[in-house]
Amino acid sequence: MIRTTPMFVFQRTALALAVCAAFLPAHAQSGSDQASVSVGVGVLSGDRAERAQFGQYNGIRKENAASAMVGVDFSRRDEDTASWIDFQGTDLLSDSRDMSLVWKDVGNWKLNAEYGELTHQNPDQVNTGVMGAGSARPVVTALTGGPGTGSNFDLQTKRTKLGIGFAKIITPRLQLDIDLKSENKRGSQMFGIGMNCPTAYNANCLGTTGNSIGAATLLLPEPIDSNHSQIETRLSYALEKLRFNIGYYGSFYRNTNVSMNPSVSGNLYNSVGSLFSVSPGLLGYLNQAVAMAPDSQMHQLDLSGNYDFSDRTRGIFKLAQSIATQDDMFGAAGRVGQTSLGGSVKTQLAHLGVTSRPINKLSLQADVRYQNKDDQTPLSYYNIAGTTAFTNQNLSNRKTDTKIQANWQFSSDYRGSLAANSEAIDRGTVTPTAAFAGISALRQSTRETGIQAELRRRLSDDFSGAINLSRSQRDGSNWLRDVSGLGVAPVSDTADPAIQFSSALFMPTLADRRRDKVKVYGDWMPDKDWAIQFSAENGNDSFNTPSLNGLKQTRMNQMAVDASYALSFRWALNGYISRGLQTFNQSRTAGYVMAFENTNTNVGLGFTGKPNNQLDVGGTLSYVDDKSQYVQTLDAAADPYTAASLAAAGGLPDIMFQQTALKLFGKYALDKQTAVRVDLIHQRTHFNDWAWTYASVPFTYSDGTTVAQKQNQSVNFLGVSYIYQLR
Repeated sequence: MIRTTPMFVFQRTALALAVCAAFLPAHAQSGSDQASVSVGVGVLSGDRAERAQFGQYNGIRKENAASAMVGVDFSRRDEDTASWIDFQGTDLLSDSRDMSLVWKDVGNWKLNAEYGELTHQNPDQVNTGVMGAGSARPVVTALTGGPGTGSNFDLQTKRTKLGIGFAKIITPRLQLDIDLKSENKRGSQMFGIGMNCPTAYNANCLGTTGNSIGAATLLLPEPIDSNHSQIETRLSYALEKLRFNIGYYGSFYRNTNVSMNPSVSGNLYNSVGSLFSVSPGLLGYLNQAVAMAPDSQMHQLDLSGNYDFSDRTRGIFKLAQSIATQDDMFGAAGRVGQTSLGGSVKTQLAHLGVTSRPINKLSLQADVRYQNKDDQTPLSYYNIAGTTAFTNQNLSNRKTDTKIQANWQFSSDYRGSLAANSEAIDRGTVTPTAAFAGISALRQSTRETGIQAELRRRLSDDFSGAINLSRSQRDGSNWLRDVSGLGVAPVSDTADPAIQFSSALFMPTLADRRRDKVKVYGDWMPDKDWAIQFSAENGNDSFNTPSLNGLKQTRMNQMAVDASYALSFRWALNGYISRGLQTFNQSRTAGYVMAFENTNTNVGLGFTGKPNNQLDVGGTLSYVDDKSQYVQTLDAAADPYTAASLAAAGGLPDIMFQQTALKLFGKYALDKQTAVRVDLIHQRTHFNDWAWTYASVPFTYSDGTTVAQKQNQSVNFLGVSYIYQLR
């Protein structure tokens, strides 16, 4: 992500101009005022395909190769009246502008306001014949000229936020805080529908034959036009030993596009690229309304604070009650089934803690946190498969977390800590009328306990560091098996779970798991010119279920080194290197056995310098290499077709992302108030994701729509700005 610096940006908005007009001329009347304004221009090389990765968040529109840039920063301090005003405007001519204002009377009140925009340009290029793509009523027409003969469509989302906050010290003991935030989100994002028409339930499906299409996948970008608003108010009161506050938090989500209603007709392409008519049954499914996220809201009241039992012991507490509802009317949105979900979830939270220092070398801490989530959503029949109907699922649960920790100061340099924690989750009774497709076994409750030890050495002479060891173990209640849509039943005590679940699929979040971690950190300063920080971490998860399949083991490790070196009082160097590894080992009955491995390497070198009193220079050279590898073999029970497919394809290819970026800047002071700054960026990106493009052939949807991105991208950016400062 590339964002222009504050020196680059300004916009002639009413607010920005009003601030400049009101504040900047007043500089001569106040010695504590500071302000700066910069005006500039930036130029990009390459076409839109070359700039896909570079242009995701920088705010420069895809169709523009040049942009105007200006920035403003104003600060005023008045020691006599204790007033304080700060205003900043950044990226104001781009699509990712920001403005913030802080105005306060120290010790009395504070007002803060912010306005910002953030635009995300999806780097993938969509070529489609869908009319009204990104709207609530897209019309799907197959590209008769074949893939790539449609029109390009840009997936883009824009967030606009507005916030205001006010704090008032009513008395020395009483304070009121109010915060309001609202964010609009508009545009479109990747979305689609697909259906393998179920012939067993619908005679009009006809399957996929030589003259009829019985399966289809369509790209229908999700239309976005929503608002998320939040309000938080808090009243705080302080006594000699007791400090507490009462608060309210409200969250409100509103979605204008409550459903998407596609219109699909005519012919579509089959899996080998032949254009045929669509079976009546499939056409009926594809033309059904697609529900978007419904409106929802949440309200919470809480009481929290702390109490000093003595000068060495303090207690903390928090009590909260919240209710989240989702009662948007389905019928009004063209949705089928129930008129409203009537969703309602009530949550109670209690948190108690105590910290104590009974003697100078020993400190103790204990915490307990209880949360009861009561799902009161009515159970209704929504899905019908054949002659069996299924309801939604009740998702109530009770969760209790506890932690105790002791810290001991061995000496002025060494400190050790030992901690134990536990987590217990009770999910209650499984809803008997719900469907559990894709899951073979469930658990009502899980328990996890852990222990952690750390030894830390404080900075002494030239070195400080720490080593941390931890282990946790999770198990749970008896496994429950699915009973063909009629709920679940316990495994018989006399039955062999390995036989009943030999080919089962288990959720990793419910499986028995042992987790081991070790972390090492160090900070070394061999002399006044050198500073080196390093860290390393290694972790392993081992999963145990009655089945030989599923996720069995994961592993992660990462290493990082940061260093800086002062060549002289005018020149300095810095650099970093980090590498991370994450692996997953899993298998599936009669399917693939896969070892997934992701490696991420980051390297960077930088310098800053001041050749003379007027000139500042600097730069960074960075490299990112992210690779995902899939090593696949077969389960012994795999069928010949699966074996032949793996032999022919050789398994899934690697996914790679590599990026090299060179950034240079120079700032020359013309005099005490003016300066010129030049920024140069060169970025190269190599991107290869077989999910969208394989062997230079883009993924093709059933109507001929394609999604692709240029695999090798190169872009240059040159920015020149003029800076004027008032002091």
